Amino acid sequence: MKRLAVVALSILTVAVGVYFSNQYWIHRYDGLIARQAGVYRLDPDLVWSVIYEETYFRPWMVGKDGEIGLMQITPAVGREWAAETGLPDLQKQMAQNPETLLRDPERNIQVGSWYLEKIREQYRDTPDAEARMIAGYNAGPSRAAEWNKVAEGQKALTREEFVTKIDIASTRAYVSSILDRYDKLKGRTQRAANSPAATSPKQKPDR
Repeated sequence: MKRLAVVALSILTVAVGVYFSNQYWIHRYDGLIARQAGVYRLDPDLVWSVIYEETYFRPWMVGKDGEIGLMQITPAVGREWAAETGLPDLQKQMAQNPETLLRDPERNIQVGSWYLEKIREQYRDTPDAEARMIAGYNAGPSRAAEWNKVAEGQKALTREEFVTKIDIASTRAYVSSILDRYDKLKGRTQRAANSPAATSPKQKPDR
């Protein structure tokens, strides 16, 4: 009986350790995400959901097409961002060695947030713009714009209708996965906001 209790306690200890290790892992960039999302007027939960899907918070990841870092930024997008800053040193660094710059978590989140905000500009007055932003982030803004088209005089597509029109299976799965995670985050955040514990500044919603 004592041996069973020891085994059960050991299993519980390991499980608790794994849980808290995972919580640290997926939330260690929350401050950077909040800061850069604020600069580009994005919902931090959306940026967080994109990073979760792209790399599960592994800044060293390099994609098969050369995408770099947490948000899998392509060197082309990095150069576009650097050119828009108007800073010659950044442009030179991004042209010569984009990997070094884009492996930095904060810089990577900055560029990824800038790109999401750039895509969002096309859908400023469109309901459920997040679906279009995510599709554009994955497959390119021109493809997202094509999927978003409706006949003249017709209503804008609902989120579900837009996702259905995505004719690249991997992009459709990508968008659906991020939206599902984002919806859960917003649901949990809303419940936390309505709870008595939300009045304490030390409490944070559990993702």
